[in-house]
Amino acid sequence: MTGAVMDTDHAFARGLEGYVAEVARLLGVGLESCTIDPEPPAWAYLALDWRLDRFPGLDLALLWEERLGWHAALESRTGEELITLAYLGDSLLPAPAEVVGFVADVRAGEHRLGQPVPPQPRRVPRAELARGLAAYREHAHTV
Repeated sequence: MTGAVMDTDHAFARGLEGYVAEVARLLGVGLESCTIDPEPPAWAYLALDWRLDRFPGLDLALLWEERLGWHAALESRTGEELITLAYLGDSLLPAPAEVVGFVADVRAGEHRLGQPVPPQPRRVPRAELARGLAAYREHAHTV
């Protein structure tokens, strides 16, 4: 692996952690409730302490995937599969406040910001994603 690739991967991982940390902070969730895997294809999981009235007994989770962006899902009773409720949309890296608004919509049963079908998967170069995440690196702890 070349130094440039390692630098890009490190910048991406730090930026992703900071980005997820900022979303979690705005949602009132600690990083201990988050799992982040920066390896391609990268993903993040945020366990939320909320249940939806229309799905009693199922916990709500928020996920980010490198090719799909954000989506809200329910944890199945078996804990094995997630049941996706809505996808935020076409932007892979929307502002954290927009993600919080999306979660509020899901909790309210509204679909102003979300959509029931996944967006078309995108393959965005790591360097481009790292640039989009650069502003969040200061929020990162360590990956």
